[in-house]
Amino acid sequence: MINQYNPDMKRLILVWAITGISFTAFAQEEDEEKRPFKENLFTGGSVSLAFYNNTFLVGASPVFGYSLTNWADAGLVFNYNYTSYRDVEAFDDRLRQTVYGGGAFVRLYPVRFLFAQAQVEHNFIRQKYIPPGGGFIDRANADVGSFLVGGGYTTGRFGRGGQPFFYLAVLFDVAGNAISPYTDAYGRTIPIIRGGIQVPLFRGGGGRERF
Repeated sequence: MINQYNPDMKRLILVWAITGISFTAFAQEEDEEKRPFKENLFTGGSVSLAFYNNTFLVGASPVFGYSLTNWADAGLVFNYNYTSYRDVEAFDDRLRQTVYGGGAFVRLYPVRFLFAQAQVEHNFIRQKYIPPGGGFIDRANADVGSFLVGGGYTTGRFGRGGQPFFYLAVLFDVAGNAISPYTDAYGRTIPIIRGGIQVPLFRGGGGRERF
């Protein structure tokens, strides 16, 4: 359960700064054909599913982004997740948690079918503790920052403004906050599996681009 929250603002500010620098650096790719702004926009999103140590998580994360180069995407993400824990402090007790929030991400594609991802988030947590056999239900609220890193597989990303594609990612929260929505009831990081789709909002007439 949430007992106390002491936000590590320095770490969160540092993560946001690194993310902003990365956006600027990736956007400055040289020797690349100029494209209309709207042809680099995309949308889509993912669903999340995790099972680990009496933990069940399900959620959705719609995104809105911009293809910085033929090998890099950046964007905004919005989250909604529901998690259920069992046997948190006693046998057959339950902890139910709803999380909503958002953040920003960067994806790098060294090849068309693989990517690495870094994502910074800030989420709001609502918890309800249900003791075994009924009794008093304890409620708690908090907000927390997360920094997700990982990678995944795609069905094929053909540069900016290319075809829609599906992806599957595995991410981990490395911020080290015990009350992260991406930890189990004991504060241990759990893998987050996200499968989703990325769809260009406007297609240009140039067809598929190369890396």
